[in-house]
Amino acid sequence: MPSYEADLSRFGDADTQVLGISVDSVHSHTAWAKSLGGITYPLLADFEPKGEVARSFGAYRAADGISERALFIIDKEGKVAYKDIHEIGKQPDNEVIHDALRKL
Repeated sequence: MPSYEADLSRFGDADTQVLGISVDSVHSHTAWAKSLGGITYPLLADFEPKGEVARSFGAYRAADGISERALFIIDKEGKVAYKDIHEIGKQPDNEVIHDALRKL
C-alpha cells in the first residue's frame, strides 16, 4: 500500500480516490500507518460487523476471519468496474490499475 501513497498524484489526476479497507480495528490501522511513516489516504475499518464490506465484495475468508488481498475500482455509478483478488504476498503493479482506470 505504500506504492499507492507514492502514486497518489496519478490517482488524483485520474479523478479517483484511494481507500484502504481491512477487517482490522481503527487502532490497528493507525499503528500500521505510523509504522510505514504515514498514509494520507483514508483507511477504513471493516471491523464491526467484522468483514461486512469484504463479504459484500466476495473478498472475505470466513474460516480465517480475514479479508483477501484485493483491488476494486468502483465507477461513478457505484458499480464494480475492476476486480482483482490475489495472493496476500503479491500486489499487481500500479500500471495495471492505471490501465483499468483509463478504460473507464
